[in-house]
Amino acid sequence: MNEWIIGRNPVYEVLRAGRREIYQLRVARGTEEGGHLGDILKLASQTGISVEQVPRQQLHSLGSGHQGVALQTSSYPYAEITESFALAEKLEEPFLFLILDVLKDPQNVGTLIRTAEAVGVHGVVLPYRQTATITPAVVSASSGASEHLLIAQANLAQTIAALKEEGAWVVGLEAGDEAQPPGQINLSGPMVLVVGSEEQGMRRLVRSSCDFLMELPMRGQVDSLNAAVAGSVALYLVWSARNYLGYALP
Repeated sequence: MNEWIIGRNPVYEVLRAGRREIYQLRVARGTEEGGHLGDILKLASQTGISVEQVPRQQLHSLGSGHQGVALQTSSYPYAEITESFALAEKLEEPFLFLILDVLKDPQNVGTLIRTAEAVGVHGVVLPYRQTATITPAVVSASSGASEHLLIAQANLAQTIAALKEEGAWVVGLEAGDEAQPPGQINLSGPMVLVVGSEEQGMRRLVRSSCDFLMELPMRGQVDSLNAAVAGSVALYLVWSARNYLGYALP
């Protein structure tokens, strides 16, 4: 199934990652070569992608925020869990997976994917159903970070069981009496971070599969963070516990 990716950053990252089949690139006539547009045109030229100059109105039908550029591609190439293990092994790092348990908002999924890519998550796992998948909206929300991550779809309970057999601690992000603050949980070894849905949190079976529940401490008047913000904070706490693995000091 073909789809259209719009916006300069998402289009640029799709081309740079080189994981999809590319069919055509459309650029609105009169578009100034700011941002990544020059890089996009250069990559298109290098790889023999046809560029079609079209009226700007023609891109409006593909979505808002197109910034004068749209790329027709194959659908998102989901990975296998084994690929993420291989990546962690290649990097000689304790593996880190992010599981998103039926998040439905593409913006939240995109934000978490963008953070996951920034902190070096080896694999992201989505369920098969009742979830936002890697659609063009999620690619845009992630600013193209989805193209550089290994993202799989799988049965979450089975995946968690398999990851535990590989030595992972499974940490579910949730508030409540059973939850512990981050300082009481070892986040430095092989682990899985689970973020539940926007309204209901983790499903019962997924929640019961967690070794720990982790609650982010807060002192403000609002008693919760949304899934994307909480998950992003938790990912940075994990990265910090690993002494910012892979970060090159300036």
